[in-house]
Amino acid sequence: MTITTFATPLAAVALGLTALVPAQSADLDKAKAPVAPVEIPSSFFLFTDTQVSYRYQFPAANPGSQVQRADGSFRNQDAPKHILNISHADAWAYGTNFFSLDILKSGAQFPAGITNAQGVPTFYDFGNTEAYGLYRGTLSLNALTGTKAFVVPGIIKDVSLSYGFDANAQNDAFGSKKRDVVGGLNFAFDVPAGFLNASVHAYKEWNRNGFNTGPDRSTSFDTVPEFEIVYNFPLAFTGLPLSIAGFNNIVLPKGRGVDNPAAFAFNPKTGLEFLSRTNLVLDVGKLIYNQPNRVDVFIGFQYWHNKFGNIERVDFKGTEEKSFLAGVAFHVF
Repeated sequence: MTITTFATPLAAVALGLTALVPAQSADLDKAKAPVAPVEIPSSFFLFTDTQVSYRYQFPAANPGSQVQRADGSFRNQDAPKHILNISHADAWAYGTNFFSLDILKSGAQFPAGITNAQGVPTFYDFGNTEAYGLYRGTLSLNALTGTKAFVVPGIIKDVSLSYGFDANAQNDAFGSKKRDVVGGLNFAFDVPAGFLNASVHAYKEWNRNGFNTGPDRSTSFDTVPEFEIVYNFPLAFTGLPLSIAGFNNIVLPKGRGVDNPAAFAFNPKTGLEFLSRTNLVLDVGKLIYNQPNRVDVFIGFQYWHNKFGNIERVDFKGTEEKSFLAGVAFHVF
């Protein structure tokens, strides 16, 4: 087997991962249409792409952030977010790696804060900041076996072992410290142009709930199935270097996160979480300077149902998010 035998599907998987900026916090950076990598014997990587991007999102939602109307009912409290991201994707002979780090700054509608030992919050008059990191890796079963046993002609190009983790920290009263791990299989579909990848994972999450007291602040959720779909398709019919890129993420209900009945009021049962994001991406470097994959601009839409697994109640809003976003991405190397 030569290095280039499985280069194209591996590069497509790596590019697919650039569209997956997770599932639990932030935003689709930008995934570009795959190009056939050139074999360079002295190079370990078949493909690399590192991006720095900025995007603006409005309106964002936050579970438990709400406004009471004059009639006593509640509605979502909306806020804007400014998001700085750095991401890296690469493909090598046997698999791919993808890393993303978001720094998210919320408007004052989502204030920073702390909670004392009794779970009583103190809020500040400025918006909170969150750091969210994500890693996904794959190992190609075709490459590992040196065969094409995991190819289904016209349907599947490759099947890979898929694994990764998420981690975050946020300076609000809830004080999220999410940690999760995923593991399963990734399927690279054989599509005429662009790419379509789907992963089936086992998902295990740990977190923190600052509104709880004592030992119940640490939460450990049930291990549940999780599904990730990422895609990018060029829109060649437009005559522009334009593409549509996005992802869908589904996490099944993961329990309460605590066993102590006294904490159930702050840890109600979670629901099925669904996050979908789609971007329309224009390669302005190619359009203006005939230098592709340098600078992109994008607009998009995000829908988040049962955000972080929270189920909406009459007196608990902010669990459904419908947001628009716009941004710019620079491919630095």
